[in-house]
Amino acid sequence: MDLTTNVTGLQLRNPTILAAGILGSTASSLKRVMSSGAGAVVTKSIGVALREGHPGPVMIQTEHGFLNAIGLANPSYHEFTHELKEAKGEVPVIVSIFGRNAEEFKEVALGLIGAGPDAFELNLSCPHAEGYGASLGEDPNEVEKITRAVKEAVNVPVWVKLPPLTSIVKSGLAAQKGGADAVVAINTLPAMAIDIESRFPVLGNISGGLSGAAIKPVALKCVYDLYAALNIDIIGVGGVSSWRDALEFILAGASAIEIGSAVYEDMDVFRHISEGIARYLQDTGCDLEDVQGAAVR
Repeated sequence: MDLTTNVTGLQLRNPTILAAGILGSTASSLKRVMSSGAGAVVTKSIGVALREGHPGPVMIQTEHGFLNAIGLANPSYHEFTHELKEAKGEVPVIVSIFGRNAEEFKEVALGLIGAGPDAFELNLSCPHAEGYGASLGEDPNEVEKITRAVKEAVNVPVWVKLPPLTSIVKSGLAAQKGGADAVVAINTLPAMAIDIESRFPVLGNISGGLSGAAIKPVALKCVYDLYAALNIDIIGVGGVSSWRDALEFILAGASAIEIGSAVYEDMDVFRHISEGIARYLQDTGCDLEDVQGAAVR
């Protein structure tokens, strides 16, 4: 069964994509994911300058999923350029970028464009870095302004990753108005854990973002609502670990699915999900286009 799909003009061999922040810091780790069957990969979020990120611990596993507060640690776009050049090849490489304002986003995009990214994903949704991410993505005016600035500066598709806790449809419409080729829903949900022995929050940053199975119903609702309101591609992300999860997102309107936390449990999750979707389509006599958005009423 052919699972080739077109997302914002990019040809993907299947609809599974590595989510930002997971094994996306080096060319070697990105290539490892490509060899595991992913249809595309998204890099770690890259900014203007070197950031050390938040103090540790920055990531823990809870009974409901993973809790992280990395704090946008990254080497800067200057240092990341050679990794991007080396990662290019087998499948599309989408570069996640962040900034404090439209000017910084534009600077990072222009700084990396020479290394040949296939698309940019604007991180307007990180919940644990003050002044960045969700701080901007919750304001539709900022979403539109930043999206337009990057879109007008580069000649590759621009995806906008949105935060889930405000009116995501308003932010999605603002991204579309600014020229976005796709929106990505959702990032992690603000969350925390407390150690009852020490009586202190567990994460060094006190709070962080929750990912994994617990957030899938929230992400699914966001994709469903966005698909009903927008006329650009929607990429679903949040708690996908099986082909059944992925199919739910496709039925809700997703053109493709990003996978993050599940990679820690199964490096071959991209291949397993693709095989499951292919079996489902073959058994039902459908193709991907037939089922995309079929649940939206």
